[in-house]
Amino acid sequence: MPTYNLRGINVDFPYEAYDCQLVYMEKVIQALQTKSNALLESPTGTGKTLCLLCATLAWRKSLGGFSRGRSERSSQLSSQDPDESSRESQSSKLPTIIYTSRTHSQLRQVIQELKSTNYRPKMVVLGSREQLCIHEKVRSLHGKAQTNACHALCKKRKKHYCAHFSRVSEFLRSNPGLGDEPVDIEDLVNIGRSCGPCPYYLSRELHKVVDILFTPYNYLIDRGYRKTLNIEWQNSVLIFDEAHNLEGLCADAASFDLPSSLLSACISEAKSCVDLSISRRDKSNDKSCKPDNFAILRALLLKLEKRIAEVPIDSKELGFTKPGPYIYELLADLNVTTKTATMLIDIIDEAVLLLEEDANISDDGGQKTKGTVCRLESMGDIFRLIFRDNYSHANNYRVHVQEVEGSTLDAFKGKTSRILSWWCFNPGIAMEEFSRFGVRSIVLTSGTLSPMDSFAEELKLEFPIRLENPHVITENQIWAGVVPAGPSGYAFNSSYRSRDSLEYKQELGNAIVNFARIVPDGLLVFFPSYYLLDQCIGCWKTMGHTNLSNSSTIWERICKYKLPVVEPRQSSLFPMSIEDYMTKLKDKSASGAVFFAVCRGKVSEGLDFADHAGRAVVITGIPFATRTDPKVRLKREYLDEHAQLQQLGQKNSQALTGEEWYSQQASRAVNQAVGRVIRHRHDYGAIIFCDERFSNSNRQSQMSLWMQPHVKCYSKFGDVVFTLTRFFRDGGICGPTKLELTRNSCQGNVESSQPLDKLHSDKLLTTDTSCTVVSVSSPKKRGTSLSHLTEVVPANRSSLTSHKLNIGLKLSSNANLLSHLSTNMQSSFKDAIGSTNYDLSGTKSSQCIAPCSLKKPRLVITGHEQTESFEKSDEPSCSRENSHATSYSTGFLKNEKLQWFNDRSKQNAQDSRRLLESEVKVKNMTCTSIDPKDKEKNSASTASNDEERKGSAFLIQVQEKLTDAEYKEFVSFMKALKSKAMKIGHVLQSIARFKDYIPAKYHSMYDHHVQANQNVAGL
Repeated sequence: MPTYNLRGINVDFPYEAYDCQLVYMEKVIQALQTKSNALLESPTGTGKTLCLLCATLAWRKSLGGFSRGRSERSSQLSSQDPDESSRESQSSKLPTIIYTSRTHSQLRQVIQELKSTNYRPKMVVLGSREQLCIHEKVRSLHGKAQTNACHALCKKRKKHYCAHFSRVSEFLRSNPGLGDEPVDIEDLVNIGRSCGPCPYYLSRELHKVVDILFTPYNYLIDRGYRKTLNIEWQNSVLIFDEAHNLEGLCADAASFDLPSSLLSACISEAKSCVDLSISRRDKSNDKSCKPDNFAILRALLLKLEKRIAEVPIDSKELGFTKPGPYIYELLADLNVTTKTATMLIDIIDEAVLLLEEDANISDDGGQKTKGTVCRLESMGDIFRLIFRDNYSHANNYRVHVQEVEGSTLDAFKGKTSRILSWWCFNPGIAMEEFSRFGVRSIVLTSGTLSPMDSFAEELKLEFPIRLENPHVITENQIWAGVVPAGPSGYAFNSSYRSRDSLEYKQELGNAIVNFARIVPDGLLVFFPSYYLLDQCIGCWKTMGHTNLSNSSTIWERICKYKLPVVEPRQSSLFPMSIEDYMTKLKDKSASGAVFFAVCRGKVSEGLDFADHAGRAVVITGIPFATRTDPKVRLKREYLDEHAQLQQLGQKNSQALTGEEWYSQQASRAVNQAVGRVIRHRHDYGAIIFCDERFSNSNRQSQMSLWMQPHVKCYSKFGDVVFTLTRFFRDGGICGPTKLELTRNSCQGNVESSQPLDKLHSDKLLTTDTSCTVVSVSSPKKRGTSLSHLTEVVPANRSSLTSHKLNIGLKLSSNANLLSHLSTNMQSSFKDAIGSTNYDLSGTKSSQCIAPCSLKKPRLVITGHEQTESFEKSDEPSCSRENSHATSYSTGFLKNEKLQWFNDRSKQNAQDSRRLLESEVKVKNMTCTSIDPKDKEKNSASTASNDEERKGSAFLIQVQEKLTDAEYKEFVSFMKALKSKAMKIGHVLQSIARFKDYIPAKYHSMYDHHVQANQNVAGL
């Protein structure tokens, strides 16, 4: 295992580290050594979690080793109240590392990474009772009911004592090495079930002596839960992994929404408490039952309900808004102040306990398996939040009352439903608390933190250590492009002005049909919102070709190439959709699957679509939050107000404005969705931005820094098809099939692709067309250097449509590409390849670029068999390995004015219409080597009237595009070819820009072969 010395610390790393990984680890150590906060961005796939663990643990180990075998020091449990057991002072003042991530599933992955290292710190994972409790009856309860039931069973004076809790102390004494090896929540539960100790209290006791503690970060952000952890914060290191959502979570944790339905439920529960307390007092003569307190609580809640209902709302859209301190004014009218709030909260807690005891404790003291949801518990949390800091942060809040659509019953009664909200717009409030605790360093890391200035400004912390890391992949492993317009030239713009238009949805659908056929295996398509996703899919399922009543719909054409899965709105259905996607991805009957999802949804957060699971991601628009949403509008106003105040006080201040925040939030959502592909060093994929606004330099500057150099803007959809097809044909040079490549061999300069020539780009697809191309099997063993050219697929083959191209190719040996070309060029040119994208009816073809999946077997089709096979076969348009050239351009021209497609944008539509009216299908040139015995048959065939008619129609099309001089030159050229009077050396040079049809790495062989033919020909 390699060891690296970084800032005087020896870091053991499981593998040979890349340069960016060494830089990342050095920044982590720098932050820890200097007691500084760090903001570290490193793309997904660069091993940031492993780097973070190794660097942090190496630094911690250098201070004096790990605390192994010390579990017995924490085995004294309080018999009265386990959660309030005194905090045991640690024998060492060495820093504790607190490693947090968003979810337990992410923490599980972190622990797997820890197992791959040499480091074995004492560790534990914290979880909730719902995850860790193994008591047969308590585990069926939820929330406060579960907590209270657990506390009751852990008190020794109770008849029904929890046996699992009683075994914790003994188990820790007998197993001092617990935590010396990595354990996760499942391991703790298995220990409890096999050996008896309670996993929940096992972790709570063990965390007092560990070197590193793993926990979801909502456990720390929530003040109430944080207090129960009894963590020694002084000099600790706090790490937030996957921290891109941290600012939003901090703000939400300090805010509340009180809908009318919740308030009504609380009033009803208060009434139940009055009745229960009277009943208990009468039955048992228990003077501790005080129904008057619950009656006061009910009366107060009724007044609050009335007060909210009386708030004047002039505009339903704007609602009623006041500054944050207004909440205290509103409650003061109800006689709820700082002095009375504590008493009120105590009454609510008593009411909650009374209701839970009634719901969960049976007459004999046994636990019912039925839990209860107590609404008053939420009301207690609201009052705690309001009065927790003695008005100190009120100016960072806004009070908002809005009317919403209530239930049908409320509407029938004429009762309006309102929501009282107290929103925090300063997420730094939660983070500032950690600084006050004496935390040594706070390290925030993610793959999408950019732009960092605004991120740091929002959290109100100083981050002197910052890093925006590059990716470990090479240039040829990523295709990133902005697609401003679709196949027909209609602009992509998902703003509210154009997103509802039929043209936009149709254009986007046709583009996705193309992508579904080009991209192999898994395709992810992200929409800005569920609304747009539903609208587009609904439209695609009904929209076909306007001129053909029986044509396939856009949705059917997508399904032809990719099996679809749509992200559900309901969280409970999400695991099923993921399973469905993976199943369809493995389906051999299709060339992959497509997952339609939403930015900021579950698919875009934390899921790993590595290798074939995600070969490309399509971003269909910028996911701006709804401007009219009250919370968004007030957040922007809050930031603008503070920016103005800050600028008045500091002339050089760079305060974050509302518009900047609004834009950056959308960019972060895009960056997060983009991170679903290219998940490791040997992965590769494409990132497609289908919105013209991504062409803006300011928008691109907000993309992750590693991605910015790779993003190119394309003026034509044909260029996108051309380069994307070539990428997946040649792509993955450093992909999963090349695992033998090492870091050093992958860091050299990669040959840059030749610029797309204007001549060829005009021939590419500009609409939804069919382009099925047949590949032939290539020998497993390569021959001479020239034989490599047999693997070259012409770069322009995406322009050849199946309804005009009838190519049959038989390769009997491993002869090189140009040898076949020489033979084929001597054959008759009585027919030529059609180059339009339309069929005889004038409608767009229902097919598009063939998929590049490796799943399908290659076909060898010749002659008359081919046309039928095009319609039935799902053969890919290209293959990444051992592909033979199967089609060649016959666009012979001697100056650059001659083009199959004119790029004069103003005349494109008119020219295409004229072509449609006059176009007659022509039989395409067969590039098969012709035996001399067959030449007479071919000559007879070309003499037929049908052939002459098609040839005349073709010449009419050519004449429309050329000047008289150019047309004469073209005719003479074709005659020379037909009569075989032209030497092959001239033919090679006469093919305009044929070199562009060959990938850059074969250019030297091509030049050599051309020169050799010229020498043979005596030129």
